[in-house]
Order: sequence, then C-alpha cells, then structure tokens
Amino acid sequence: MHKRVRWVAAAGIVLALAGCSANDSGGESAAMPMSADTKQAAPKEGVPGKNNTEATEGKAGSDKAPAPAGQPGVADRKLVRTANLELTAPNVADVISQVRVITQGAAGYTGQESTQEKRASVNIIVPSERLDGVLDQLGKLGKQVRREVTATDVTEQMVDVESRLATQRASVERIRALLARATSVSEIASVESELTSREAELESLQKRRESLAGSVAMSTISLQVKAETVAASEESRSGFLGGLAGGWDAFLTFGGGLLTAIGAMAPFLLVFGVPVAALVWWLRKRRRPAEPAMATASDLPSAPPLD
Repeated sequence: MHKRVRWVAAAGIVLALAGCSANDSGGESAAMPMSADTKQAAPKEGVPGKNNTEATEGKAGSDKAPAPAGQPGVADRKLVRTANLELTAPNVADVISQVRVITQGAAGYTGQESTQEKRASVNIIVPSERLDGVLDQLGKLGKQVRREVTATDVTEQMVDVESRLATQRASVERIRALLARATSVSEIASVESELTSREAELESLQKRRESLAGSVAMSTISLQVKAETVAASEESRSGFLGGLAGGWDAFLTFGGGLLTAIGAMAPFLLVFGVPVAALVWWLRKRRRPAEPAMATASDLPSAPPLD
C-alpha cells in the first residue's frame, strides 16, 4: 500500500516537472518572435528608407523655393508696351473710319488725329492684353509697310513707388498723432505745416503710381496711313532723278518764299521809300551849285608880291 502511494507521488512529481518544463519552453518560444519582430522593426527606423528619401526630397525642394515677394518673377513684370504701324491703302478716309470701329470694339479710344486727303496719322489707346490682336486687325486694312512693338520694364519703378507710399502713409499717420497731442498754438501750427507737406508728397506718389499703372494697363499705337499713289511717288524719288526732283522742289520753294518776302515789303517801300528817295535827291541837288563857286574862288590868280 505504501509502495503504491510512493509510486503515485513519484508519478505526480514527474508529471508536474514535465508540465513546468513545457510551460518554460512555450514561453521562450512565444517570446522569441516578439524579440525578433522588435529587432526587425528597429533597423527600419535607423536605416535610410523611403521615408528618409521623401524627407530629403522635400528638403531639396525647399531649397528651390521661389524668389521673395519683394522680387517679382517673370509673370509679375510690369511692362509698358507701345507700337508703330504704317499702312498704305487706296482710300485713307475709309481706313480711318474702320480704325475707329476696331478701336471701340477693343474697349479703346483714339487720341491725337490728323487726317488729310492722301495721308493720315492717329494715336490709338487699347488695353495691353489686346494690343497684338488689334495690330493684326489694323494690318489687314491695307498693305503693311512697317510694324514695330516695344516694351519698357517699369517693375522696379512700381516696387519703389509702392515702398515709398507705405513709408509716407506711416509718416503721415505719425504726424496726425502728434497733431492730436499738440496743446499750444505754436505746436499746432508747426505740426500742421509738416502734415501738409507730407500729405502733398503722399498725393504726388499716388499720382505717380496711378500714371505707371495706367501706362501698364493701356498701350498706345501710332498709326500712319498713306495713299498708294503717295507711297509710289515717294519710292520713285530715289537716286539721281530723285535728288534732282528734290533740288528743283527746294528751288521752287525758295523762290516762292523770296517772292513772298518781296511782296510783303512792297507796301513799306512805297510808303516810306518814295519820300526818303525824294529827300535825298533834293539834298544832293542843293549841294551842287556850292561846289563850282568854291572851285572858282580857288582858281583866282594870286596878287603879285610888292617890291
């Protein structure tokens, strides 16, 4: 009986030891994957990977950032554009009428204009963004002889004026604050004088900015239109024959001017010249008898010397 109890107790102890060893081995096997995962996760944070590459690219992109706001880029440049266009056409008056229609259709207007029978000139002001389109339309009204477009960059001037405007506004506000705190009459008079001067300068800067903005917003086209006959005659006046014809025209012009001057002086010659000529003739006639008398007296023989 005691032997059985001993065998049972020994069997229980063996089973208990086996269970503990199984639990220990299971815990170690369960812990190993966790440590492996932890070790595998760590290198991903330390070794440069995709995330680090993106961060590097982002940093490089930040180095290529655009210019500061105080330095406008190409798209923000302020340009004053002007154009010169010369055309020849059979009828100058019809071309000028069509020019007015095209200008009004482009939301523009015409300025100084000089129209004659065979030639005309007109200044056209249109929005800058429509300048090229208007030039294309005007070029179809006749034979295009010359077309020039110029652009002047006024970006620096605009930036300078804007900066000075901001500074001047702040200065005016400071003077107004001083005026509000002034107590004596002399202080008020002095501050008001300074305020008037600075407000005048501020107004001048504002007008300059408006003028620059207007020049940028609107473009001017100087259009010259000539009749085809006039253009042909001007082209023919070249070489020796052209110089000869020009010299003959100059001679006729000089002769006409000389005759005009003589004609203008003729009334003065009649009114003042005739009396003056008569007075001179009378004076010369009065002096003639005196001259022989003086000669006769000098010719008399001298008296003989007395012994």
